[in-house]
Amino acid sequence: MAISLATISRSKFKPPITVLHGPPGIGKSTIGAKAPSPVFIPTEDGLVGMSVDAFPLCTKWQQVMDCVIALYQEEHSYHTVVVDSLSALELLIWRQVANDHQKTSIDDIPYGRGHGYAMEYWQQFMNGIAALRDQKEILPILIAHSEVARFDAPDVDSYERYGLSLHKRAAGLMYERADIIGFATWKTHVLKEDVGFQKKVNRGIGTGERLLHLVERPAYLAKNRYGLPPTLPLSWEEFYASLAKIQNPAATTSTQPA
Repeated sequence: MAISLATISRSKFKPPITVLHGPPGIGKSTIGAKAPSPVFIPTEDGLVGMSVDAFPLCTKWQQVMDCVIALYQEEHSYHTVVVDSLSALELLIWRQVANDHQKTSIDDIPYGRGHGYAMEYWQQFMNGIAALRDQKEILPILIAHSEVARFDAPDVDSYERYGLSLHKRAAGLMYERADIIGFATWKTHVLKEDVGFQKKVNRGIGTGERLLHLVERPAYLAKNRYGLPPTLPLSWEEFYASLAKIQNPAATTSTQPA
């Protein structure tokens, strides 16, 4: 096809591929459960006490992809898919890679090539998630655990921060392909307490308030492509209201995406 000005079209707003990471029990899965018409693809037993539609617990890599394929090929009324969690999915991928090469563990594959092979499975998974978003207009919410790891910056000394509890290659792929990475955490104040003998210690005081950080800071990994506020209360309503303002400045929380 010849390229001309007549071939220009306006891009359509797509549901953002969203990764949520944070400590266990803070409410990441609850955010997914409150999204529009959600269905869960569980890779770990984390839905206890939640009343949600979910596929059977996936204990193999191919089962996860079968869930994605079913959502793509079959008729349904789901508007959100929640994968819970990426950290457990990684273990399924590692097991699959080890089986492919007739090894007990991915680390038994020589020269560290196992994690390179694992990226082929991660790419397949993310391509499936993108197809659900692009062609079926399904909102993907991918849940991950957090870990504190050293961050080697090129312009300052190394420091520790919260990131995705994934191998660095998989974490890099998530950072590349996700539209939003949110870090969920508790709001904490540090109190200096005098313990005597001219010595003071720092104590973390929790307020019970949960926050969702959407802009990267030295302390944690986060991102968004939409100019969302740096920090929001951790709730689906607050998150959607901010996203709706980007999509449509007149939108309010009274209107959920179809």
